[in-house]
Amino acid sequence: MKIAAFNVNSIGARLPRILEWFDAARPDVAVLQEIKCVNEKFPELEFGDRGYNIAVNGQKSYNGVALLSKFPLEDVLKTLPGDETDDQARYVEALICPPGARPVRVSGLYAPNGNPAPGPKFDYKLAWMRRLNARARTLLALEEALVICGDFNVIPQAEDAANPGAWTQDALFLPETRAAWRELLNLGLTDALRQMRPHDRLFTFWDYQAGAWERDNGIRIDHMLLSPQAADRLKDAGVDRAERGKNKPSDHVPVWVELSA
Repeated sequence: MKIAAFNVNSIGARLPRILEWFDAARPDVAVLQEIKCVNEKFPELEFGDRGYNIAVNGQKSYNGVALLSKFPLEDVLKTLPGDETDDQARYVEALICPPGARPVRVSGLYAPNGNPAPGPKFDYKLAWMRRLNARARTLLALEEALVICGDFNVIPQAEDAANPGAWTQDALFLPETRAAWRELLNLGLTDALRQMRPHDRLFTFWDYQAGAWERDNGIRIDHMLLSPQAADRLKDAGVDRAERGKNKPSDHVPVWVELSA
């Protein structure tokens, strides 16, 4: 089973590129972030024609996530528990049930950026990550295959940035952010990309400004985290880097894992 995450940076603006990637990569399950549309505007027809079941948690002009699966979706959740006042569309979760194979629960997320830091946006980022940690604890207690994936807006280590010194004051790389990331991993989750490719240059985001793509001035902020039950089934993981070099691309590229049935 191939499971992917892709921050598309507006599905309306980039639909042709996104569909090209789907046709080439053929993920069984994909979580899209920053779709930037309400539920009714999501292009369900185009994905439905490709055989996907769809759960959308959209928001006008901002945020928004969608989960697409070639297999049935069960136990769909569109809110990260822990704050009833949070109206930002950043989370979608479902149990994926392939016929004749073991199920996998997929949690797709678009974590807050947190800038400027310090400030209210950074406080919200850290509170959101605490809620994610609590949800991960709950799901890990089920002892099932779990994939938590998407744009975490976290640069875990210095090797995850081409120029780490440029990020020392940024919310993505501040000590509090990386501590929250480590707390998540310490629950027993596996960083699949680093597990499979420990020494590779694995960037997933290049800014549109200052020739970042041309200079390979990237960072790794899109991640695939696996429960022990999913990690036992891990066959491969990677980054579809070439997508960033295409016409009118997202500033992110897809990341993915392959799990045995």
